[in-house]
Parts: sequence; C-alpha cells; structure tokens
Amino acid sequence: MPCHHSGRQVCHSRRPHGRAFCLSQALHLSSALPQRTCKKMSISIKTPEQIEKMRLACRLAGEVLDYIEPFVKVGVTTEELDRLCHDYMVNVQGCIPAPLNYAPSGYDPYPKSICTSINQQICHGVPGDRALKNGDIINLDITTIKDGWHGDTSRMFIAGEGSIQAKRLCEITFECMWLGISAVRPGAHLGDIGAVIQKYAEKNGYSVVREFCGHGIGEKFHEDPQVLHYGKAGSGPVLEPGMIFTIEPMINAGKAAIREMPDGWTIVTKDRSLSAQWEHTVLVTDSGYEVLTASTGSRPKPDWIT
Repeated sequence: MPCHHSGRQVCHSRRPHGRAFCLSQALHLSSALPQRTCKKMSISIKTPEQIEKMRLACRLAGEVLDYIEPFVKVGVTTEELDRLCHDYMVNVQGCIPAPLNYAPSGYDPYPKSICTSINQQICHGVPGDRALKNGDIINLDITTIKDGWHGDTSRMFIAGEGSIQAKRLCEITFECMWLGISAVRPGAHLGDIGAVIQKYAEKNGYSVVREFCGHGIGEKFHEDPQVLHYGKAGSGPVLEPGMIFTIEPMINAGKAAIREMPDGWTIVTKDRSLSAQWEHTVLVTDSGYEVLTASTGSRPKPDWIT
C-alpha cells in the first residue's frame, strides 16, 4: 500500500476533516524489539530475528495473491475479491488484514481488507459492487500482519482479454519495479531506485506518479524511508544491510497528474488514462537484496534485468 509522499500535494476532490496527511508519519507504534537506526534518518535496521519475522509476514502476503488469482475474472465484484482475501488471511493464515480500519490522521478508517484499483485508478481503490468487465486491468494490494509484523505486496491482473495498450503498460510497470529492485545493494543510494524507474518509464512513453511512493515497513505499516519512484541517482540515504522497504511504482499511460475521489481514499489519473502498479517488499542484504514477498505464484525477474 503506497505511502503519500510528504513533499507532494494531491489534487483532492475531498479531503476528510480538511487535514494534511502523510502515511509514513501516520503510525507511531512502539517497537517491541530493539532496532538500530540510521543517524541521519529514522530508518530502522532490522535484526536477524526481526528479519525472520518479516520473511514470514511477507511470504504470507504473497501467498494471498497466489490464492486469489483464479478468482480474478470477468463478472466478479471487487467486494467478493475482498471477502475471499479477508477470509483467507484471517481463517487460513491467522493474519490480520492491515488496511482494515486503518486510519491515518485526518482520514476516515479504510473500510476493507485489501485495495482494488481498476483501470484509471492508481491506488487505494476501495472494494465495492463493481463487477470486472472484459479487458479491465486491476491491481490487488495486500498487506498482512503476522505476529505484529507487516508484509506488503501487489500485482496486476487482467480480466478476460486485455488490450495491447493495457498489456504493455502492465509489462513495462513490472519491469520498472524489477529495475528498481535490481538497484538495491549496500552502498547504493535510495535515489538510484527512483532514477532507474523514471528513466525506463519515460523512455517507453509513460509517466511516474509523484504523490505516492514506496516506504519502509516492519512493525509499523509505513516507516521511513519514503522510496520515490523518480529522482536522481546518487541522492538520498546510503542503503545498509537490514533495511526493509517496498518498491511499488505507479505508472500512468498518460500524464502523471492525479486526483482523489469523493470516498477519500481512491486515487485516479486526472486525464482518465490507464495506470498500473506492481509491488514487492525488499530486504537489503550484505551482497544485494532479497525479495521478501516472493511466493510460488510470483512472476520471476525478467531475464534481461541483471
């Protein structure tokens, strides 16, 4: 579930309670286990024991997407997809759906257990009675809480037969995510991730959403750092082993401008162009990275990305 980038303003059709909002600053839960933090930013460095807890939470999040894939088809409602995922997380996995009743300062509680963003919806789409039509593209965003630790991931799905444009957008966005992941290694800069994503998206004629970004994650749903999907290589904090954060580019077929819908959550493209998003939670290791939300049904990294 993407974080609202605190340095950007959203064009709101309604802002609940009229207050500004940044997800990365919304939750301030006390940490049960000691964590080292970077001196210049409050980026937690997870201990080996904490990393094991994150591996479990993240694997379970990925497995929810594996489970729901056969149900994503023409005619199913997003509310039904939400119900299925909720029941699987709670009754099978013994997890808590993190989005349910999530209420950052200034926002009404999120009413569902997953986010379902269709076509021009960029992120935070609220499940309802809308039925998928042939050719719809949809992002399902899953965040589980297991034993107090969060796992966050999302994938794109196509109902029926998608258009060439829709398929290409989903594919380029998937490649953007993996290019960002492949930039993760000790000694690299956080800005390297956004720089490579932006370059590839714009090279292919697409735009990158600025107002929402990836984020640190652990016992808190949204932590530092904010992981921008655009920017300058060599900028930002230096990556260290033990950092865990999401990479989740939101790529628009048209312009980057966005607006918020009256439900106070759903974000859409201002020009109504299609938008796509993929997300993994990633650990910085001693030698590179580990994708914590990888599961049996996850698509592998494209062969051409090293």
